[in-house]
Amino acid sequence: MPVDLRGRSVLTLDELTAEEIHYLLRLVADLKKKKRTGTELKQLSTKNIALLCERDSIHARAAFEVAAHDQGANVTLIGPSTGHTRYRDSVKDTARFLGRLYDAIGYIGHSQSAVEEVARWARVPVYNGMTDESHPTQTLADLVTMQQSSEKPLDDMIVAFLGDGRSNVARSLAVASSKLGIDLRIISPPSFWPEAPFVERVTSVARDSGGQITVLEHVGTGILGADFICTAPWFTEGDVRWAERVRQLAPFAIRENAMEATDNPHTKLMHSLPAWHWREDEAGARIAKRFGVECMEVCDGVFESKSSIVFDQAENRMPAIKALLVATLVS
Repeated sequence: MPVDLRGRSVLTLDELTAEEIHYLLRLVADLKKKKRTGTELKQLSTKNIALLCERDSIHARAAFEVAAHDQGANVTLIGPSTGHTRYRDSVKDTARFLGRLYDAIGYIGHSQSAVEEVARWARVPVYNGMTDESHPTQTLADLVTMQQSSEKPLDDMIVAFLGDGRSNVARSLAVASSKLGIDLRIISPPSFWPEAPFVERVTSVARDSGGQITVLEHVGTGILGADFICTAPWFTEGDVRWAERVRQLAPFAIRENAMEATDNPHTKLMHSLPAWHWREDEAGARIAKRFGVECMEVCDGVFESKSSIVFDQAENRMPAIKALLVATLVS
């Protein structure tokens, strides 16, 4: 049966089947190739898209804006910098108003319940550009990057995620991996493991797809054979108790010895950005002095190495979002 995503919102990857995810990945690759060769058609020239930003993210915002403009759509940024604030309008009222004017809404914020409420009341496609719970556009970009960086099919890949296993990146990667047959290892301190019901759910889905989702604490066991080692920011806006988070997560920073310990000479580094990797800048020096660590998340030597595909990954956020726009808005 042909895949048809027209008129659909994408708030998490839970809402998509494996076939729909594979369809989007093929569309991402196709749109990326057409832009590179100058053969891309503007299929959204009559569309208006609202980008509702309730948090700062240069990566999400830039990717949405370029994706829409490439396809000929008009984009309106709406957020605190443009005078929009939750204190003046409820989510429900904002969604009902924007849905009358715009053909689609991109949401970048903290609350998963907020983006779900936008989708409930807007009556136009809504895309989750990022919430604290889910990051579907990042994961689509990650999957495309893996495909472009390995000769293996996705269902033959071993992916290790180090760091905060409860993060939006880790959770979305687990959902996608469970559907696509990927062997994913989430390697975190136990206090940063995803909640048990979530792990049980993705593990059950993985059994049906031939994949495997493992949550563990031992880095050496988790990274052995990994084709990709992934991580994500340790901190988001509003996080507290930094010292305790650094203390627990420090052993899970990606250093040169971790890349070597995979016993796979082709292991690649992935990071969803922004990354704390350079202690010589002002913020890095302050953190190194305060917490006594030489690196957080990933060391500069690994981040800048030939094994790093971080910026290929970051670039792919744009065609990933473009694929969602085209798949859901083109008649």
